[in-house]
Order: sequence, then structure tokens, then C-alpha cells
Amino acid sequence: MTLRDIQKQVDEWASQFKLPYWQPLEILARLVEETGELARELNHRFGAKKKKETEPKGDLGDEITDVMFTLCCLANREGIDLQAEWDKMMGKKLYGRDNQRFERK
Repeated sequence: MTLRDIQKQVDEWASQFKLPYWQPLEILARLVEETGELARELNHRFGAKKKKETEPKGDLGDEITDVMFTLCCLANREGIDLQAEWDKMMGKKLYGRDNQRFERK
């Protein structure tokens, strides 16, 4: 599934509602919330703040996809083709400014 396919799937779901997408700052607030949930799970797994024994183990994949979904909503709302933007960004990583930036194996 491409990013374009994912955006289309999100748009098909959102289009069933009277207001398919929130305003950009509302989406940003949701993104911050979802990112906080991801950060909390990472902190429980790898940081100093471990979960209580009574707390269920979180789902890292679920938290990551919540962030992705919210980003797709923002991109769709603003008419941004994430596939095109991804390809452009990877061009910088593979062939442009970041090509020799990091030490290779």
C-alpha cells in the first residue's frame, strides 16, 4: 500500500461525515495528543518511567498508526500529496544533501 493509497483510505472514511476534517490547528492539537501517547509508551518501554504492574502493556504500533492517521487527515485537508512529498524527501536523503551525512556500515 502506498502513501497515496493510505491517504485515499483515510479520505474515504472521513468523507462520510458532514465535516470530514477539522481545522488545521484542531488537527495539530490531536497530533500533539497522539504524539504524547506515543511518547508515553516509548518512555514506559525504554525510559525511566516504567508502567505500574497493574497497567496493561501498550501497543506501540497502535500509537504510531494513530500519529500517521492524524498526519494523513492534515495532509488531506490541505491537499498535500504525501507520496509526492515522501519521494521528494527521500531524494534528498538518497541523492542530495544527506547522502554522505552519516557514517555508513
